[in-house]
Formats: sequence, structure tokens, C-alpha cells
Amino acid sequence: MKLWMYPLLVVLGAASYGILSTIIKLAIQDGFTASEAVTSQYYTGFLLALIIFILVKRGVPTLRGSFPVLIAGLFTAITGTVYGKAVEYMPASLAVVLLFQFTWIGMLYECIGAKRLPKQSEVVSLVFLFGGTILAAGLIDVDVSGIPWQGWAWGLAAAFSFAAFVTANQKPVSGMDVVTRLFLMSFYAAIVITFFQSPEIIWNGMLGEGLWMYGAILGVFGIVLPIFLFSIGVPKVGAGMSSILSAVELPVAIIASMLLLGERLTLLQFLGIFLVLFGMTWPAILQRFAVKTRLRLRRLE
Repeated sequence: MKLWMYPLLVVLGAASYGILSTIIKLAIQDGFTASEAVTSQYYTGFLLALIIFILVKRGVPTLRGSFPVLIAGLFTAITGTVYGKAVEYMPASLAVVLLFQFTWIGMLYECIGAKRLPKQSEVVSLVFLFGGTILAAGLIDVDVSGIPWQGWAWGLAAAFSFAAFVTANQKPVSGMDVVTRLFLMSFYAAIVITFFQSPEIIWNGMLGEGLWMYGAILGVFGIVLPIFLFSIGVPKVGAGMSSILSAVELPVAIIASMLLLGERLTLLQFLGIFLVLFGMTWPAILQRFAVKTRLRLRRLE
């Protein structure tokens, strides 16, 4: 696989997360709660992963060395739970900004693990991402004085949790293929969700009343695709750069809300989306320029 394919897989995985908030809002408009929608996401995602595993592997999954997968499954479930709590205390736009602190937190995790300082290109990229996130989320005129401390705490917890999920995906498991990893991670996440969300959707008839449709969409784009794509791309790209590339989730979320919910896109939000996209691609642009410069110097020698 060409090297540029691995960052693309991370971008596609993160982009699939971007439509989740819009689908959950549509489920709420249809009479379901956010907790029921999130629970259907993880349960349906596990069911789809199980079907894929049976069709492809046709055997019993090995648990040897699967501790990183357990950790990744734990953190993906925690992220969904604590982010939902944050939205209860603050506007969704502000909760998104807090969640997107995972970009520098993920970089911090990698720097601590590798015992290195951030590269200049990474710092510049994070500055663009942070500024673009504030503009894209429409926070210029938002009053935050009345927001309780619980909202800030849950929002930052979601950022730390999502960064941990990306970091956990960085470590490949010897002898475990992507399909098995998807199955086990979705299984562990479904177990955790059972304790914190709404497991009663299994027996109270909500699935038959239309929740299954939202669960299927959320399961594909919130569990199957991102876990599958991250499991391939993140180990090759690295957790720090994957955190930067995952910022594509915000522009996708805004565009999905505009197309499916009829929300307006202001000029400042458009500028914010541009800054986020520029911040994502800046390290790659700089690296490409450095490679071309080295090639020219070699030709001159």
C-alpha cells in the first residue's frame, strides 16, 4: 500500500465520526433520546462486526495479546458517554471545541511516549486547528459565564478519552488481523456502554419503532468504519499525526448539519473550516517541500 494511503485512511475514519452528531440529532427529532441512539450505535456496531467476523474468519477469536484492543474499546465507549454528558451542560458548539482538544492532547501523549518535543510543523498545525475550531464552531459570540464546571470537566474528559483511543490504536497486536481487532474492540465497547447508557432498548421495543435504522447508520459510521480504518492507518501514521488528521471530523460535522438539518454556514465558519483543513495538511505540505528541496540539492551536487 502506498504511503499516502495510510493518512487517507485516518482521514476517512475521522470523517465518518463527523456525521454522528447530525444522525443523533435526527434520532432525537424522531422521538428517541440521545442515550438510546448512542446505545443503538454500539450494539448495532458490535452486531455488524460479529457478522463480518463470522463471514471472514469463521473461527474463535484469539485473546492473546489483546490488551491494547481492550483499552481502545474501553476508551471509545467512554468517549461517547462523557461527550454526551458534556452536551447536557453546555451548547453543542462549545462541547465540540472541548472535544477537539484531543488534537494537542494526542500529540502530548505521543511526545511523552517517544520522549521528544513537538516538531515545529506540528505546533504550527495545532495553532491553525485551534483557531479554526473556534471559528467553525461559531463561538465568537457565545457567553460561557453561566456554564457549570461539570460541563467543562466532561468536555475535557471526552478530549482526553478520544486521544487515548487514537493512541491505543497506534499499537499493533502481533498475530491479530484487522477483522478480529474490529470484533473484539466493538465487543468491549458494547459491554462498557451497557453500564452507562440505555441497554433496555433491547427489550422495550424501541428498536422496532425505528431506532434500528439510526442504530445501523451510527453503527457503520461510528463503530465499523472508524475502527477498521484506524486499525490500519494509525499504526503507520502515528498517534500524534493521526490526532491532527482527525480534525477533519469538525468540518464534516458542520457540513452534515448544514445538509441534513438545514443549519446555516456563516462566513466565519467557512473560514474556520478552511483553517482546520489547512492545519491538517500543513505538516504534509512542509514534508513534501523538504523532500523536493533535498532532491534539488542532490542534483546540484
